Amino acid sequence: MRIGALVPNSGPWPLELGIPALARTAEAAGYESLWVSDHIVLPERIESRYPFAVDGRATWPTDTPYVDALIALALIAGATERAVIGTAVLVLPLRHPVILAKQAASIDVASGGRLKLGVGAGWLREEFEALGVPFEGRGGRLVEWMQIARDCWTGRPPARSTERYTLPAGMRSLPRPAHEIPFLIGGHSPPALRRAGRIADGWLAQQSLSKLGPAALAAGVSAMRAAAEEAGRDPGELQVVLRLVDSAGRGAEIAKAVPALAEAGVDELVVNIDWEGGDPAAELARMRVAASD
Repeated sequence: MRIGALVPNSGPWPLELGIPALARTAEAAGYESLWVSDHIVLPERIESRYPFAVDGRATWPTDTPYVDALIALALIAGATERAVIGTAVLVLPLRHPVILAKQAASIDVASGGRLKLGVGAGWLREEFEALGVPFEGRGGRLVEWMQIARDCWTGRPPARSTERYTLPAGMRSLPRPAHEIPFLIGGHSPPALRRAGRIADGWLAQQSLSKLGPAALAAGVSAMRAAAEEAGRDPGELQVVLRLVDSAGRGAEIAKAVPALAEAGVDELVVNIDWEGGDPAAELARMRVAASD
């Protein structure tokens, strides 16, 4: 099982320590992948249901500063050499599809082909309204935006005209990515799992270490693989990445959970690092012992 880390692009650490320094520290400690999260704006009060909490409540302060996810990845790409870099997850329907494709290709080229894109349909209606993007139909927009990005990454996207977007003929989008950029679908809903199996390169799940549910993960993996088989795809080629929140400084607990997570089908963990006096390398060593058993 691979083990990666969240490089915080929100809260105090990006401003106090700087994203390049955080990324260099995590890579030097041995984490195999480095990930960032995404919000563009937040309302003063969140009324939308948060899908990753049992009670549906988002509890973090909405005055938390967020460095833009793609700018954060560009900073990480310039500060590191080996680690895979990715978004966990980017709210793709909020982004202009062609500009997103250009930004992603540029980051992939700059990093030497290390980019993965975890993407989701989004859950925060207030954010959609602030950006003038319809909240309804966001799932369809996610699917179409993925296809537009893939078309742009060929360098010569074909003309298209839909109710959401029109791209004229004869356009070029260069540079092309350094490698085929994987899309991982975030979310736990049945539509998200079907999309992960049918059109993506895998699933990016999220759970809290305090309320870990390997059985729910296994069910999600099964649903994704079933959708892949229905679409005539090889389910064995799909990745399962688990973003493990509330995990900073809890390497021993994570190590105990690794066998059950591996049994559930998880290929890669994304954990939090304790930036207040913790030892990232020692924490990773504990988890790697369990992951290698």
